[in-house]
Amino acid sequence: MEEKTSLKDAFAEFKKQKNIDRNTMMGVLEDVFKTQLAKTYGSADNFDIIVNVDRGDCEIYQKFDVVEEVENPATQITVAQLEEMGEDDFEVGDEYVKKIPMKEFGRRGILNLRQNLQGRIMDIERANLYNKYLAKKGDLFTGEVYQSWNKEVLLMDEDHNELHLPKSEQIQGEHFKKGDIVRAIIKDGEMKNNATPYIILSRTSNEFLEKLFEQEVPEIYDGLITIKKVVRIPGERAKVAVESYDERIDPIGACIGVKGARIIGIVKELRNENIDVLQWTSNTQLLIQRALNPAKISSITINPEEDKIKVYMHPDEVKKGIGKGGCNIRLASMLVGKEIEVWRDTPAEEEEEDDVLLSEFSNDNADNEEYGRGIDQWIIDRLQAIGCDTAKSVLAQSKEDIARRADLEDETVDEIFDILRAEFED
Repeated sequence: MEEKTSLKDAFAEFKKQKNIDRNTMMGVLEDVFKTQLAKTYGSADNFDIIVNVDRGDCEIYQKFDVVEEVENPATQITVAQLEEMGEDDFEVGDEYVKKIPMKEFGRRGILNLRQNLQGRIMDIERANLYNKYLAKKGDLFTGEVYQSWNKEVLLMDEDHNELHLPKSEQIQGEHFKKGDIVRAIIKDGEMKNNATPYIILSRTSNEFLEKLFEQEVPEIYDGLITIKKVVRIPGERAKVAVESYDERIDPIGACIGVKGARIIGIVKELRNENIDVLQWTSNTQLLIQRALNPAKISSITINPEEDKIKVYMHPDEVKKGIGKGGCNIRLASMLVGKEIEVWRDTPAEEEEEDDVLLSEFSNDNADNEEYGRGIDQWIIDRLQAIGCDTAKSVLAQSKEDIARRADLEDETVDEIFDILRAEFED
């Protein structure tokens, strides 16, 4: 009786899973019983299984061929054996069907049935959860923080399923505690060794910012304004290029809102990330001008065969174009899909008398080499390639930005700054 109740409970648990369709449910039940029948009788080929999903149970029937002499007891039976069982209406060539009571599986067999059935239930639940979130990939998700660790934050959905926000997908400086409500985008998911699906959320992806705009700006949601491209340095700055298909709609004004009412909520959500909204254009030169705003550009040189674009600016505009830590120039490069190099556009007659060309510091100059205060030419070439052709144009930027943009070691940059500063101290 205990075994029957145990199996009945397993059926009931399977039946209550509303997200499992009827055909799948019947197929799984039949498969579980056939597996156990094969273990118990050596084969399940001559068994019929009738599943009653509504009642949460099943009936099992074993088929025998009536023969004169038995060669396989699992599939054959004689007339004499049937007569001993009180079955007198059979003759050779007939088929005899016997109902198998559940108790014939024994205590261990029923326990195996229950465990297998519960295992299949878990497999289906995991697969359904994975497919559910795979279909929602790219959608916004709002959940409650269940646990917060150094490497990731664990969130729960309304059905108490776990979703993960790794540290790498969090905006720098973010800290979450249990009970916090967090918004993120569903980025990806994976199955790990048949365990619970690992659903990954993100707050640093470009798509997250795009979805926030869709949520805050009705014209984007309705398709009147299109987001053409989003580029971000999460937590620092972002550029959003938009386009309107209706000439009566100002796409930039619509995204920002009256007195910034629409964009302010997005900025707060992203920990005060500065967001530049600009109008998209297929004209690369015009797009660069808009992307480098508020800096004013003197001229732009684009070579279709090169992956770099040279932008010339008056010395007073260079710092604006590059931005704090090189943030503005990096985002502009990401937006146009090519690296942008900023060059100082200063006519010879306007060169500052107290500034010095980097070429004057080259080790190719005998005096520099003799006194050991020069800079290798290959380093000067790299500095010039990022628009720094004078000593002050280098010193006007941070060491970190010079090291990153010119691809130089920190120690090398320190030496460069020491040499250049010494020139003006002298």
